[in-house]
Amino acid sequence: MKYLHTMLRVTDPDATIAFFNLLGLEEVRRAEVEKGRFTLIFLAAPGQEGIAEVELTHNWDPEEYSGGRNFGHLAFQVDDIYESCRRLMDAGVIINRPPRDGHMAFVRTPDNISIELLQDGHLEPQEPWASMPNSGEW
Repeated sequence: MKYLHTMLRVTDPDATIAFFNLLGLEEVRRAEVEKGRFTLIFLAAPGQEGIAEVELTHNWDPEEYSGGRNFGHLAFQVDDIYESCRRLMDAGVIINRPPRDGHMAFVRTPDNISIELLQDGHLEPQEPWASMPNSGEW
């Protein structure tokens, strides 16, 4: 058995791709399915193509998706959790659970899917992260 991908239904592909680009994922392929009226967009971290991908499914006919929290979350290991969170914040992303412990943070995609960011090991606590309160449910 081989893990292939995780699929997320998205309402705004461009916003979601921009979000994942901030995390370091890149689009690796795309399929427009006219008959089914949907687009599939596959993203992966460099070097992870075909190994562990995120599939974005955009249904062309408007639908409302609720319960993003019911999905759980995606988790990505990052090289520097503080730098990653700073880059996301600078782009307007809310850090729902700041990396106060130098190890873990949570953010959300434009469609409200939780993303866990994990540092390999723990970095020493740093300000402003160490005293930053949670910014909502994660």
